[in-house]
Amino acid sequence: MPQDVTFDLPFDTPVSEHLEHARARHLRWIWDMDLVRSKAGFEEYKSWDLPQAAARTYPHASAEDMVVLMNWFSLAFLFDDQFDANRPDRADRIADVARELIVTPLRPPGIRPRVVCPITLAWAEVWQHLSDGMSLTWRTRFAASWGRFLVAHCEEVDLAARGLAGTLDLDEYAVFRRRTVGIHHSIDMGERSRGFEVPAQAEAHPLMERMRDLAADTIGFMNDIHSFERERRRGDGHNLIAVLHRQRGGSWEDAMKEAYRMTTACLDEYVELEARVPRMCDELGLDEKQRDSVRMGVEAIQHWINGNYMWGLSSGRYAAAKEGPAAAAEMAGQGSVDDLLAV
Repeated sequence: MPQDVTFDLPFDTPVSEHLEHARARHLRWIWDMDLVRSKAGFEEYKSWDLPQAAARTYPHASAEDMVVLMNWFSLAFLFDDQFDANRPDRADRIADVARELIVTPLRPPGIRPRVVCPITLAWAEVWQHLSDGMSLTWRTRFAASWGRFLVAHCEEVDLAARGLAGTLDLDEYAVFRRRTVGIHHSIDMGERSRGFEVPAQAEAHPLMERMRDLAADTIGFMNDIHSFERERRRGDGHNLIAVLHRQRGGSWEDAMKEAYRMTTACLDEYVELEARVPRMCDELGLDEKQRDSVRMGVEAIQHWINGNYMWGLSSGRYAAAKEGPAAAAEMAGQGSVDDLLAV
């Protein structure tokens, strides 16, 4: 049922006209970069339909950029699925790989990773393209957002390795989920996809900061609802519905209804704050070019809320029923068919 849960979003967003062109090139790249290492892994990856997610969240990217964005899009999802709750010995290797992913944007582009595996090699190549033409201010902001996201994932693995994965209360989980969902750096990438940058004074304004946080909460909770059945199969307690059920008791349906209520409350507050953006621009004394950049920055947030939601309704990643190697991996507590942390 959770993947069928729908939300009434107050805005529509476009889909890139380059979807099919970029999809074919992206799938070839995934195989060539060794990011899938078996036919079963490739079929499972295709069922996720991440190219659709990229085309919905970055609809204005050029044809060439769309390919690179799809390539980047795959890395966080594939890395996330390397986390195996039944293999606590992998925590150190995950931390090593995560550190390499974090420092890549802090080095001059084109440097070979020091920790070598398919994911680090792919990220070094992708970052060289995505950083091109962007200011030091943007690259630093992206690196900080990206780093917080990856550190949060390492913390999640560490909690699982110490048998503490299901111990966060609701408030702790909400704060933690805001980091693990990875929306802040994803919204940052919306600027790269369209060739603009939100003025620093607007980006740092409390209104924009709160809007980005609310977008992360909305998307994270939506994803938790849509992925609940998959994560329950895997024994993964990092899910809003599972936290609510554990903390408040009651039925799973009660927990799902409360998760839905919390998600819509975040969305409603976001929409309310978005209406205040013109007043913020007046307060900051922005000129027309700067205001246009702020407008596109707000659209980047909308693209993520709506685009991610539309993708989540149909993605095979959250499918309730699976068969074959992917199902066997999940039943064994593994996130991935293929091991991507080894050379």
